[in-house]
Amino acid sequence: MAGRCQILGAPVDSGARAPGCEMGPAAMRAAGVVATLAELGWDVEDLGDVRVDDVPAIAHSNPALHGLGETVAWTRALMDAAYAAARSGAYVLCLGGDHSLSAGTVAGVAKYAAELGRPQFVLWLDAHSDIHTLDTTVSGNLHGIPVAYFTGQSGFDPFPDVPHPVPAGNVCLLGMRSVDTAEGERLKETAMEFHDMREIDVRGVLVVLEGFLQRVSAAGGRLHVSLDVDFLDPGIAPAVTTPVAGGATLREAQLVMERLSDSGLVTSVDVAELNPFLDERGRTSKMLTDLVARLFGRTFLEAPTSTT
Repeated sequence: MAGRCQILGAPVDSGARAPGCEMGPAAMRAAGVVATLAELGWDVEDLGDVRVDDVPAIAHSNPALHGLGETVAWTRALMDAAYAAARSGAYVLCLGGDHSLSAGTVAGVAKYAAELGRPQFVLWLDAHSDIHTLDTTVSGNLHGIPVAYFTGQSGFDPFPDVPHPVPAGNVCLLGMRSVDTAEGERLKETAMEFHDMREIDVRGVLVVLEGFLQRVSAAGGRLHVSLDVDFLDPGIAPAVTTPVAGGATLREAQLVMERLSDSGLVTSVDVAELNPFLDERGRTSKMLTDLVARLFGRTFLEAPTSTT
């Protein structure tokens, strides 16, 4: 499976109010993600952190919004960076950063998929659905808007146009357990596939994932995976600003990554919402590094073992 991978750092913290996510890329690098992928046989090129220099001042009728200008700037920069990395033929790994980063990365890789004449699919591993618009968000936290943005929904006038929106039916939300009323109503109106934790408990995580992977394969699609730390239960992954009890276990998350690796469908991935300020001796960063490694082909035979 090994090939060429380009890593982008996205130290974005404008989408959430609590500080710390901007340290996420550095924490993942410190946990050894670059060396780990290289040991698995990947040709890894770490392009460093994407930078934003020009932050526009933008007014909006929703007084709750904050960090709007910064988030717009990050979206534009990450869209360009993700598109360039995908166009180079590399597997794209983006290390974040709050989840607003995916507004840019998904739009960027979807643009390249359209140039290839292939459909873009997105697997959203998250406790939340993130389908608010600038008008509907009550919190004003822009890490709650990327899915609505990259699927081309209205209400994003200050943001750059999405060149090739991802069709709602090509999005699968997996692991939800915190969805507000407005988001719930919007979900029912879309063609998005979604599976909450109760369904995962009843049916099993691989059963609910398999149907989506079959659709991606049948369509000849390219698959982007967006992993939010809060997909995991906060008892095992404490380094997250928006913890929600009842998340995926470590073994469930490993199974998802291993199955995605086996599928050969994934072409790009985000790791979002890692807040090292809330971590315990790098526990979450190390866990995420292992999950990324499993997505890139690591097996239990290749995983490091603890000494006794």
